[in-house]
Amino acid sequence: MKFIRLLFFITMSCLLWSCNGMQDHKTLFIAHNLNQTHPVHLGILDFQKVIDSISNGQLKLKIFPNGQLGSEREVLELLQIGSIAMTKVSAATMVNFAPEYKVLGIPYLFKNRDHMFKVLNSDIATELKESCSQYLLKGLCFYYAGSRSFYTTKIPILKPEDLQGQRIRVMNHQMSVDMVNAMGGSATPMSYGELYTALQQGVVDGAENNPPSFVSSNHYEVAKNYTLDEHSSIPDVVVISTKYWDTLNAEERSWLIKAGETSVQKQIIYWDISVNKSIEVLEKANINIIRPDKQLFADAVSGIMEKLNQDPTMRDLIQRIKQYE
Repeated sequence: MKFIRLLFFITMSCLLWSCNGMQDHKTLFIAHNLNQTHPVHLGILDFQKVIDSISNGQLKLKIFPNGQLGSEREVLELLQIGSIAMTKVSAATMVNFAPEYKVLGIPYLFKNRDHMFKVLNSDIATELKESCSQYLLKGLCFYYAGSRSFYTTKIPILKPEDLQGQRIRVMNHQMSVDMVNAMGGSATPMSYGELYTALQQGVVDGAENNPPSFVSSNHYEVAKNYTLDEHSSIPDVVVISTKYWDTLNAEERSWLIKAGETSVQKQIIYWDISVNKSIEVLEKANINIIRPDKQLFADAVSGIMEKLNQDPTMRDLIQRIKQYE
């Protein structure tokens, strides 16, 4: 199935670029694995509108949501071979291609939201976006993905010790695994698409994610406890294949950068609206929303940052990030 999907899009890409030559415009495919009501998708829609407007229709985006082209890792591989142009992935996924991204996954790295935004608009962010160029990938902009928190089907999480023995689904991301294990839980990497059934059947006891994703996935139907410990604030990244980037002239590149910057501001607004609506949905569904002492959780995972400080590259990034507090 994966080979058939890949062959189809290679063929479509060739046909598309052939047609572009006759129509005097370029269309870039962008894929992601979120649904069409998610605030990140709404941000990409704004990206699409802005790029069409400022380029006078010379540069267009065609969006493939809902994981139509595969997982985040699979889509990044499609970018690397030039089958599609762009994608949106979690910065956690980018660790597989550029280890510098690891720093963004450190639990409680950011003191608050303003601190995070300062970092994502700094020279540090620029360096991270360029750090994966050797893997034929280039970051265009960071999208806000809120903060991730725990949700469970049976035992509510009031303090880190409550995670003891609980199987918690995490992304295939070593930092997330280390974090859950440090709190006493049993980290269980698993595909996001399998999670609803896994929660329902008791394969896992819980998971962790932000409010919009918790609601849009309908996981709150089977996980009735939501602990807003906000342990990590891992942003999303809009990524372009360098194979496509290298085909664009300076003006076309500037259009993409401008569209990205504009969509980032709109996406933050969409996110905040979505979080508020998500909390309302959870309250109406009588979900047990817990607002714990976050310092207890931060203390439980402090060893992760201490260990990373032993790596000179990570230590430098952490120290520079702290300067923006």
